[in-house]
Amino acid sequence: MPSEAEAGEDGGVITEEDVRREALALPGTSERSMYGTPAFYVDRKWFARIRDEGDVLVVLCASEEDKRELIAAQPETFFTTPHYDGYAAVLVRFGAVERDELAELLTDAWRLRAPKRLLKSWDAAR
Repeated sequence: MPSEAEAGEDGGVITEEDVRREALALPGTSERSMYGTPAFYVDRKWFARIRDEGDVLVVLCASEEDKRELIAAQPETFFTTPHYDGYAAVLVRFGAVERDELAELLTDAWRLRAPKRLLKSWDAAR
């Protein structure tokens, strides 16, 4: 059984609904399909998507270096595939990510894509 820190809304492993709730809580975020799976966009730019497996999230990183650091630090949580080689996006296992870390990953990815006016407004409100 996952620890409380790993728990989703219902006390279990993070779910697609948990990802959706966290992503859509970010201003200006919408959900659309990408390759037949849910993806999250801000200003028509994607920042995260759920993969076909249903328990893996692709999330943008600031750089490939950040991606490599995440994978090296927590290989049970973060990984990549050859498809994402050369691209600043990391794959995240729902069963291993903690809720707070998921929220931080989504927020960081959202910040990479959000328009400056939206960032300024959101930062001022926090």
